[in-house]
Amino acid sequence: MSNTNDTELSHSDDCEKYVNQFIQNFPLRSAEIGQGTVIKRALPSRHKRMIGAWCFLDHAGPVVFPQGEGLDVGPHPHIGLQTFTWMIEGTMLHSDSLGTTNQLIRPRQVNLMTAGRGISHTEVAPENETHMHAAQLWIALPDDKLNIEPAFQNYPELPVVQQDGIDITVLVGEYLNTKSPVAVHTELLGVDLEAKDNVRSRLPLNPEFEYGFMALEGTAHINGHELTADNMVVLEPGLEHVDIEIHANSRVLLLGGEPFETPILLWWNFVGRTQEELCIAREQWINEDERFGSIPSYDGPRLEAPVFPDKMHASK
Repeated sequence: MSNTNDTELSHSDDCEKYVNQFIQNFPLRSAEIGQGTVIKRALPSRHKRMIGAWCFLDHAGPVVFPQGEGLDVGPHPHIGLQTFTWMIEGTMLHSDSLGTTNQLIRPRQVNLMTAGRGISHTEVAPENETHMHAAQLWIALPDDKLNIEPAFQNYPELPVVQQDGIDITVLVGEYLNTKSPVAVHTELLGVDLEAKDNVRSRLPLNPEFEYGFMALEGTAHINGHELTADNMVVLEPGLEHVDIEIHANSRVLLLGGEPFETPILLWWNFVGRTQEELCIAREQWINEDERFGSIPSYDGPRLEAPVFPDKMHASK
């Protein structure tokens, strides 16, 4: 019997080592924007540049502020990406160079803006707003979609499915036979996992995908690794499921996707493939080129482009 127990213990240890070799756990960076709004930046990081085509991830808030003192981001440009906003609490007004004016995003809605060859937009809290809590993400466009026509879409309703006491909102892609209406251009997954009580569940994974977990509220454990507001847990491709424990009144963002094939350059608000194309976009923004249009409805200055670096390194 001792030999049997030793064998089982060895097998268990091997399984744990197998699972752990697919897991990264790294700290987030913090910064303050606007009127005391704290953001936690997960992507890009020196530990992990991208998760699938997800190339940027900020967690903003939760924050409470006096009326009239919310976020006010003036006109700024984008190329080569889609901006994705998941609103948890509060509201925000979006305007852009396509003519979209003061499109209000409410809690449990998604705004998706496709920059493609070029667009500019603003993000402003309404005058009567006092709360904000959101996840802001960017999706790198694939090579054949890099310069598509810009577009904007508000998604007021997203599908929700339950498993083991978890409310699972499917933000992007398909999960548990439930498909999001949000239109993206690569194989991606984005889900919001919310639990009112302490729950445990085994969630299915696509072994072709890499995944990342961020706590938007409360705490959780991912295959035994603690997840808080200050870290991110990443799973490399190869796993078919993950064991998750979500603590009471917690919310977790799960992202996934096939590893992005082409190395990208991400600088300021631009995603591209060469330093030259980013430099050209910067000069066009400075010179108010028609590529980025204008937003006459916004009463305030445009954002100024920072100094361009001498050398850039591609992310993948």
